[in-house]
Amino acid sequence: MNHDATIPTATRHDGVGDQALREQPAADARPVRITAALAAAAAMAVACGGSGGASDDGAQSAARADRSELASKVDQGRQIFRFDTFGDETKWTDALRMHEVIRTAVDPTTALAVGLKVDAQALPAVVVAGIQNGTISLTSPATTVALLKLDAVVGLKGMVETQNGVDTLTRVGVTCALCHSTVDNSFAPGIGKRLDGWPNRDLNVGAIIALSPALSAEVKAVYNSWGPGRYDPRFNLDGKNGPQVIPPAYGLRGLHSITSTGDGADLAYWNRYVGVTQMGGHGSFVEPRTGVSVTNGTDDLISAKLPALQAYQLSLDSPPPPAGSFDMAAAERGKQVFRQAGQCSSCHTGEHFTDGNSRLHPPSEVVSEPEPPGVPSYASRSATKMYRTAPLRGLWQHAPYFHNGTAATLEAVVQTYDSRQSLGLTAAQMSDLVQYLKSL
Repeated sequence: MNHDATIPTATRHDGVGDQALREQPAADARPVRITAALAAAAAMAVACGGSGGASDDGAQSAARADRSELASKVDQGRQIFRFDTFGDETKWTDALRMHEVIRTAVDPTTALAVGLKVDAQALPAVVVAGIQNGTISLTSPATTVALLKLDAVVGLKGMVETQNGVDTLTRVGVTCALCHSTVDNSFAPGIGKRLDGWPNRDLNVGAIIALSPALSAEVKAVYNSWGPGRYDPRFNLDGKNGPQVIPPAYGLRGLHSITSTGDGADLAYWNRYVGVTQMGGHGSFVEPRTGVSVTNGTDDLISAKLPALQAYQLSLDSPPPPAGSFDMAAAERGKQVFRQAGQCSSCHTGEHFTDGNSRLHPPSEVVSEPEPPGVPSYASRSATKMYRTAPLRGLWQHAPYFHNGTAATLEAVVQTYDSRQSLGLTAAQMSDLVQYLKSL
């Protein structure tokens, strides 16, 4: 059997040789549909407000130009989200030396085991066939290098050069999609079409970073303590260990408080924070409230890209619940529990089920604190020292729950609220409420 890891870069095959994959709606289509819907609304507003004649023609032309500009910005943002490292190879290659680890020790089987995902639509048909018939090895690091050369590993961007006749990974960086995108598993577990905005709760970021030969044993132990789907975006700044669940990057349109602690007034604030302080991208982030001031490099590879990146992220809708995933009659009863006995709607209000645009809450008002034993209050490490009420659209998709992931299921969420808020809900009420939450 031939296990040659050299993967051809022939014309890419969208169908990936798998009927189920062909039948799945492309993740790319979602932002296009959203943009089209927004554009249609804008066109209707222009039509209703016009007075006829040449002025209408001018207004409609302006509206078309605006729609075209928005669509272009969303497309640009998609590319940034998926493929732009902001120059963070300085951190992941020069400092952490992850390229050495990947090219020598990380085969596709290992990569999938730590939650990395493969974009099936980036694979040429010959590669699809090789994976299916076993002629392409999934236990060779050379195959991982070949997949990086194809831009097929979600959230990783590699530079592959031929050295002594062998494709060699010489630099590697990470993108937004590493943590905030997954795949639909339509080809195989961990391999499928991209689902941008979906948190990768399989991704063991800490275990990946801990592979770096540049870290001390003590620091590696902290990273290895996090587990899949968790990441501490402040550990490298304050030295405290309290990993948070990786949040969704969908359903953010219309929200001002983006993060669990409401730091910043818009999505661009957090994109800059993560891009500079966590990814290691070139640019600056300053936050006087926490004393954080970080500058990487002598250039700025982030600021000019923030508007397009935000436009793309705001085009991502929360995913609707799968058909048959909840009891409709019970959900209808649960809606009444949500509004009345459960007291949920006192904070989970409006279209997004959050009051985060108007207020934040002290730790004493939330049920996700106190933190697990030995873990510092996450709010105390933030700029606001407060918590935002979490939006609930797409809740079915991103277990575990609360900022720290202390509730493994929606049943656990409801039980925690019932206990800590002394709600006195019956078992039937709690069951119905869970069904309603699954329906959002």
